Amino acid sequence: MTKVLIVNAGSSSLKFKLFDMSKEAVLADGEVERLNMSGSIVKIKYGDGKTYKTTEDKIDYERSAGIMLNSLKDLGIITHLRDIDAVGNRVVAGSDIFDKVAKISDDVLQQIVDLGEIAPIHNPVEAEYIKIIQRILPDTDQYAIFDSAFFKDVPEVNSIYGIPYELTKKFTIRRYGEHGINHGYITEQADDMLGKKDAKLVTLHLGSGASVAAEKDGKCYDTSMGFTPMNGLVMGTRAGDVDPALVPFFMKRMGAKASEVIEMFNDRSGLLGVSGVSSDMRDLESSKDPRAQLALDMFVNRTVKFTASYITELGGVDAIVFSGGIGEHDKWVRDEVCKQLGIFGIKLDADLNDQQKPGDLGTKDSSARILLIPANEELAMVRDVQGALK
Repeated sequence: MTKVLIVNAGSSSLKFKLFDMSKEAVLADGEVERLNMSGSIVKIKYGDGKTYKTTEDKIDYERSAGIMLNSLKDLGIITHLRDIDAVGNRVVAGSDIFDKVAKISDDVLQQIVDLGEIAPIHNPVEAEYIKIIQRILPDTDQYAIFDSAFFKDVPEVNSIYGIPYELTKKFTIRRYGEHGINHGYITEQADDMLGKKDAKLVTLHLGSGASVAAEKDGKCYDTSMGFTPMNGLVMGTRAGDVDPALVPFFMKRMGAKASEVIEMFNDRSGLLGVSGVSSDMRDLESSKDPRAQLALDMFVNRTVKFTASYITELGGVDAIVFSGGIGEHDKWVRDEVCKQLGIFGIKLDADLNDQQKPGDLGTKDSSARILLIPANEELAMVRDVQGALK
């Protein structure tokens, strides 16, 4: 039996799954939510419907990794940590260096760290988890699976910026995107549900980090994120699209360094910065503060803008796919987005939306299918690791 642990470290949560690859079965499915925030939550599903749940204040990376590995042993899911044959890690930015799964070596790890310039919220965190696991499991092979690989097929008309072309080529400047592992996974799932491989799709990965992508013929055609994951939608703590002239403006007015302005755009903006309440949608939806509602409305507004532009860009759409923590669990967001896309004939079935079950959520006379497909980045990742092991 080959046991592979998949580690999916995001900006606010750590997700992990332990697979028995002899039958592609999930032995444990865990998550640590609200990292470095008050009321951190640990949830693990394992065995025949067993669950483990606890809360703890401000769980950090080191502690969450310890909880992940120790829980597997303490809950009897594995006997020894050495029972884990390999570890696969989600890594956001692979630039043009990595277009497939890579076995972790000192050089690969250093390149992941160096690419933190492109994904400053993610790559450093993901590299830190790799290092922590190396200390705990020094003899276990680790692999990196890159989010950016799915976007390698985006044509230049959408992937490059209107800057001097020679600089684009010299410094390899392009939209690298994020959430490519899940966008790729739900594209495959949607194509299967539609029974066609040339479907026109708009996939919405909505969570603390959020992105919209357009796909046709099974490949990505456009994506909302850019050279870094800061671009695009208003997110949990990320500003999304901003005028680059704001960087020197704030440097002059606030006496800040460029790095400090970028840190503000990444860590103190978005839903948190606009609302002044929280980066978590659940907190905002329960708040009576008008700024919380403004943040929610901006999140929906940006999602609609990108989705509508991609429908136009594709020349129509066969399905709109909701995924990610917010996309899967927030029926208000789905309802608001679909209402505002009504001009395209998009119609959401209110009862199906309330039920929140995976599958079709649209009415029979909707111009396009509305699909809810749960994110399963871990399954896509473990298949890549299994291929590398073979």
